[in-house]
Amino acid sequence: ERVSVLLPTYNERDNLPLVVWLLVRTFSDSGIDFEIIIIDDGSPDGTQEIAQQLEKIYGSDKIVRKLFLFPSGTAYIHGMKYATGNFIVIMDADLSHHVRLDFMYCGKQKEGNFDIVSGTRYKGNGGVYGWDLKRKLISRGANFLTQVLLRPGASDLTGSFRLYRKEVLQKLMEKCVSKGYVFQMEMIVRARQLGYTIGEVPISFVDRVYGESKLGGNEIVSFLKGLLTLFATT
Repeated sequence: ERVSVLLPTYNERDNLPLVVWLLVRTFSDSGIDFEIIIIDDGSPDGTQEIAQQLEKIYGSDKIVRKLFLFPSGTAYIHGMKYATGNFIVIMDADLSHHVRLDFMYCGKQKEGNFDIVSGTRYKGNGGVYGWDLKRKLISRGANFLTQVLLRPGASDLTGSFRLYRKEVLQKLMEKCVSKGYVFQMEMIVRARQLGYTIGEVPISFVDRVYGESKLGGNEIVSFLKGLLTLFATT
């Protein structure tokens, strides 16, 4: 078995070496065969040069570099074409996800033979760090609304730290039409529709170390529109 990590990047020059080192160490320590596919969206800060250096350090069998200059949300489709693993991990490269949890994901998958294992901030000892009260209230409110309207069978729908069987991810990508924050939510809703099994692992989410949060008024409106669309069509 092999795990492919899809790592979309944009201006992650400062974060990428640490994220990749932690991933390599985690998978190597647990004896899991892996590859890390860095999907860069034309970062002007030198992220691509850093990725090239990482490829030289760890080898092209472990680090795969791809340039991607298309709308956000479809980078996963692009990266999946090159994935050779039986399982695919999707995560952010901005240090908001605790990458040492990857081995727990693989352990959780084996525990219940799940099709999907999703990180959750809203169960067990999961949590969010670095958000102000307003951001936490928006997140909690959005999650509550989603649970009431969609009854998805998972506690955290907007998180982007997940493991999928490759064939399950391919099937879901064919079904999903959303972009942005709604994309992650639709993936879980469609998975439930298709009868796929979902396991959850509590995670600690740390707001990005560098740069500004992407959550704004437009994103909130898009989220609500997407939520109502899913409610009406599922």
